[in-house]
Amino acid sequence: MEVEVNPVVIIGAGPQGLAAAAHLLERGLEPLILESGDCPAAAVVEWGHVRLFSPWSELIDPAARRLLELTGWSAPESGYPTGAEWVEEYLAPLAEELGDSVRYGSRVVGVGRKGRDLSVDDGRAKQPFVVHVHRADGAEERIEAQAVVDASGTWRTPSPAGAEGLPALGEHAAVVAGLLDHRTPGRDEAAELEGKHVVVVGSGHSAATAIVDLATVVRREPDTRVTWALRRGAVGNAFGGGSADELPERGALGQRAKKAVEDGLVDLVTGFRTEQVLVEDGRAVLASEDGRRLAPADRVVVATGFRPDLSFLSEVRLDLDVRLQAPTKLAADVDPNLHSCGSVRATGAADLAHPEPGFYIVGAKSYGRAPTFLAMTGYEQVRSVVAELTGDHEAAERVELELPDTGVCGGSGLFDAPEQASSGGCCAPAPQLVQIGTRTDG
Repeated sequence: MEVEVNPVVIIGAGPQGLAAAAHLLERGLEPLILESGDCPAAAVVEWGHVRLFSPWSELIDPAARRLLELTGWSAPESGYPTGAEWVEEYLAPLAEELGDSVRYGSRVVGVGRKGRDLSVDDGRAKQPFVVHVHRADGAEERIEAQAVVDASGTWRTPSPAGAEGLPALGEHAAVVAGLLDHRTPGRDEAAELEGKHVVVVGSGHSAATAIVDLATVVRREPDTRVTWALRRGAVGNAFGGGSADELPERGALGQRAKKAVEDGLVDLVTGFRTEQVLVEDGRAVLASEDGRRLAPADRVVVATGFRPDLSFLSEVRLDLDVRLQAPTKLAADVDPNLHSCGSVRATGAADLAHPEPGFYIVGAKSYGRAPTFLAMTGYEQVRSVVAELTGDHEAAERVELELPDTGVCGGSGLFDAPEQASSGGCCAPAPQLVQIGTRTDG
């Protein structure tokens, strides 16, 4: 029986997956997008209450814009949308225009080469990819493709509270008890925490967003208590670049979190590396490796970043950095241990290539565990990758994006040396508070 081989299968109908499809259509190829959720950008829908720190002009892919404008669609011209607005006004219309190219309720559980497991060299590159899919109706499917673009993101694989990158003892039990969540609360949910004690674990933009929203609750109801627990015992480039950040809303978020601490609305605990989460009398108690315990909490918000799900790629030959789980050629530019002043550079097909020809990881997942991803970074990635897949090597090598400066200096500093980690690195001295850096536009 003859099996149809799709030109390109895209995993994930998020911002980068949909953009990749628009670029493929523009170049005359029919994409097939496999989305595990029941709607476009299902992950973005889950954090729809969060306002992005990129303006509309940086959240719309150029090829997607051209495709939509043919239908009479007009792009929003100004402002900073929430995730829900991003979906409603751009991503959902784009998915609708892509029509049957998007299959919902289709979870990819494996990718490999037809008739070849990971160890087989002979004839490998000549075989199509085989994508194994579990559908929402319980059926299983094998789909063949000439190329695969993994744009599945990292939202489904949040990092745990445990300091070793593994769940703390009792973390799962606290989740089951409804006391611990790996998602930041929306404003309505934050309002329901009035008069309670909330612990936020993490040092990124997700944590900062939670702190800002919870500080509003404390202002309204002073009996509310918020504790912010950070692993690093130092200050570092604590609250971002402030006014030096070329994304003003990104800089402003850090400054609002900083003010919440300075105004005494949030108790800051540094050098707290969670070892155990105990459930006592219906509340959660976090214990650190050094024996400290936080006061019993009614809710623990774990905002420690995200990591790529590589489980369904075990039969694909990948070249990943051992620390970040990002493509090796990309890792040095996004490594938070090393990253210094200025912006990270735009990345394209050459940076994202793996030993498996025709396979690419794009979007937030391409950054592995690094926290610096922006939507427009992903749009440049898919432009370059699609150009490479269609044989336009000159366009693939060309860089068509200049990323904004973060305004942040130095790497993250030494983990256990406050006096060194608080150094401002190559630029001005860093503000004397605490390290932040994880939510993205991905």
